[in-house]
Amino acid sequence: MDAAEFRRRGREMIDYMANYLENIEQRVVYPDLEPGYLRPLIPSEAPLEPEAYDDIMKDVERVIMPGVVHWNSPYFYAYFAVGSSYPSMLADMLCGALGCVGFTWAASPACTELETVMLDWLGKMLHLPECFLAGAGSHGGGVIQGTASESTLVTLLAARSKAIQQAKISYPEKSEGEILSKLMSYTSEQAHSSVERAALLGGVKVRKVPTDNYAVRKDMLKKMLVEDKAAGFIPFYFCATLGTTSSCAFDKIAELGPICNEENIWMHIDAAYAGSAFICPEFRPLLNGVEFADSFNFSPHKWLLINFDCSTLWLKKRTDLTEAFNVDPLYLKHENQDSGLTTDYRHWQIPLGRRFRSLKMWFVFRMYGVQGLQAHIRKQVMLAKEFESLVRADKRFEICAEVIMGLVCFRLKDSNELNQKLLKKITESRVIHLVPCQLYDKFVLRFAICARATESHHIQSAWRRITQLTVELFQEPSQ
Repeated sequence: MDAAEFRRRGREMIDYMANYLENIEQRVVYPDLEPGYLRPLIPSEAPLEPEAYDDIMKDVERVIMPGVVHWNSPYFYAYFAVGSSYPSMLADMLCGALGCVGFTWAASPACTELETVMLDWLGKMLHLPECFLAGAGSHGGGVIQGTASESTLVTLLAARSKAIQQAKISYPEKSEGEILSKLMSYTSEQAHSSVERAALLGGVKVRKVPTDNYAVRKDMLKKMLVEDKAAGFIPFYFCATLGTTSSCAFDKIAELGPICNEENIWMHIDAAYAGSAFICPEFRPLLNGVEFADSFNFSPHKWLLINFDCSTLWLKKRTDLTEAFNVDPLYLKHENQDSGLTTDYRHWQIPLGRRFRSLKMWFVFRMYGVQGLQAHIRKQVMLAKEFESLVRADKRFEICAEVIMGLVCFRLKDSNELNQKLLKKITESRVIHLVPCQLYDKFVLRFAICARATESHHIQSAWRRITQLTVELFQEPSQ
């Protein structure tokens, strides 16, 4: 493919993408196929001779599309929102063309510097404390990670490194292995599984803190800290969640933060989904207490119209992270690395290489503006409230958690088994797509407003489908 054909095929691809997104609700949101469907549809080995581009695109529809879950469909209500917008897609194309691998400032100054500025732009949109922003005299700063899971892992590893160094001073007779065996981390029983996985990868113990109405409060954490310290453990890391995956609950960070500071525990805040909403003044109070945190993360690729992947992490003291990951071979050194005017993001993450992801932020922030992004958040919250009102109006159903943002947790006022059967019917209908959660002992259906294209009539249609399937469920002989 030469430049001339690339121009022609590029225009065709843009048309294909635009047509796909404009007509996405005509596609079945959830595929009807069995595992292993794809292998028989393509050859068992790569072709020896080049194949025609037109044939490849035909196979996109024949092979790929039948197995796609259409996350951008207005009938997709599973998991959480996936960020998507035309400006972000265009920026991603430019990123691919530039081909930067921005592991150091010298490898691509624009890649590094735009990221630093975009993290400051976004931090200011959130009204983060100044200590989290880069700039003259600041010890903090932000970095783009691939996912919130990565942010949890790197902050836990940084906290572990810091705790071990401090413990060596307090307990010089103990080996590093002995100290490591005594480190204890904490998170909510409602926290995402990635926190437990981070502890597993970090080789440290983790305890799940019981919740009150799905949120962690200070009394229970304090009780666990007293127990563990008495047993000889060293509490070192607490991951608070703002907007839990199951119910969008908010840990009480304003009361938890002072405890962590007093006990010299690293407090990390995971606001993967909900963090985008903090750019709206009416939701910003939910972030009060962030001043006590050592690190804060959320994922603009969930709700801020930026395509995956783009998860933003801020540190109050960046050297806590960079010193934990600092390996400095000669071939990566450059003359400006110790100038104080640059940063090398290879020290802020697990991989070495990194893409020019800040281009997506720059394009979206400029083409939507803060007000446009706020309008998007508010619209989706309004749609969630609309669905909540439909559920509350039907006496067969109940709302299981406070609806604060774009997630509604609901269920039939009946057994877990019946709710499981209802979800099975919804999934098999393939008209809308939902996933469940477990809230204490209850099997609950989650309805998350996800797609940028979702409108009120989609919500009404989805509810009609749910109620139709409910009627069918109660008409079955076993019921």
